Amino acid sequence: MDTIIARKNNKKKYALVALPIILILGYFVTTSLTKKRSLNVNPSEISIKTVEEGFFEDFIMFQAKATPLNSMLVNVIEGGAVQEIFVNNGDIVVQGQPLVRLYNPNTELNYMQQETTIIEQINNLNKVKLDLRNQELNLAKDLISIEHDFVDAKNLFDLNKKLFDQEILSANEWQKTQENFRFQKERMDIIKQSVTKEKQANKIQIGQLNQSIGIMNKSLSILRKNKNNFLITAPLSGRLSSFEPILGKTYIQGNSIGTIDVMKGYKLVADVDEFYLDRVSEGQRGSVEFNGKTLEVQITKVIPEIKSGRFMVEVNFVDGAKLELNQGLSFGVRITLSEKKKTTLLPKGSFYQDTSGKWIFVVKGTEAVRRTISLGRENPLYYEVLEGLKEGEKVVTSSYKDYKEVEVLNLE
Repeated sequence: MDTIIARKNNKKKYALVALPIILILGYFVTTSLTKKRSLNVNPSEISIKTVEEGFFEDFIMFQAKATPLNSMLVNVIEGGAVQEIFVNNGDIVVQGQPLVRLYNPNTELNYMQQETTIIEQINNLNKVKLDLRNQELNLAKDLISIEHDFVDAKNLFDLNKKLFDQEILSANEWQKTQENFRFQKERMDIIKQSVTKEKQANKIQIGQLNQSIGIMNKSLSILRKNKNNFLITAPLSGRLSSFEPILGKTYIQGNSIGTIDVMKGYKLVADVDEFYLDRVSEGQRGSVEFNGKTLEVQITKVIPEIKSGRFMVEVNFVDGAKLELNQGLSFGVRITLSEKKKTTLLPKGSFYQDTSGKWIFVVKGTEAVRRTISLGRENPLYYEVLEGLKEGEKVVTSSYKDYKEVEVLNLE
């Protein structure tokens, strides 16, 4: 008779073996998920600075160049080719001194034609005036003759009246005498009125002609003066700069061939980053260093036009002292934007470009741990700390380009 053998149950055995394995895998998964992402970094490759407590001064610094307070462009009034050069760049010139002579044959010919035309017109107007004068003279001669005839007729009238009263002159002769006297009198009155009106009309017309002639003479004077514009002279006294004409080179009307700087005081001109446009205004004061001295300066003009991300400001020396400066000399200008305020200060660094000031690595022993912070104003040296950092803490201020996804830096 066969014996029934009971099958062994292996499920419990497998469960006892698998349970520890599952627990170990779960531990490693949990650890990997909760562990902070870290990166080993050599301390010599990063910059570490200390958070300070001090006075925050809101200021900006920029480079400015010295330029004369007053200057004037030397412009070409009449275009042409350079024929003669009388001075050199950098020379001291006086007002009216010849600088360069240009020549343009086409313009010269045009001037001659215009001059001839204006002279002909003036001559024609003068001829009209002469004709009017002759006309008045002829009328005056006619009037003298008519007045003479009237006097003769009046004398005859007076004589014949006496003869007629004495019944020596016939009635027919007396009637003729009366008629001739009346005719001569009316004739003289009419001519006198005509001469008066003619003189009045001629006076108005001659006045208009004289006005036209005056305008033409003025035009002729300006035209002749313009012919001298080929000789370019110094508009004022000073130092000639940016003056580099070339013999034979053609300059068109309105071109600038140089600048004359009045050597009486200097100002500073600078291009400032557009970030500061709303914070910079006229009247703000600052300082510059020159020959070991600190000189006070003041912003006198802000030109808000943005070019290539920058705008222009003009800065003047406050004390107005006569300084021995050279044009183009560069100065580091420091402009104060607000008064000093005691606060927590974070030295500036390139980390800001990667974090926008929202977080930073704080050094603790051999680690640098990521921490959320809040920054306020800034100047060229410091950021103002609003939250997240305390005095004495050390932070990593160098670039975070390779650490954006890292939470802990292991400082080996």
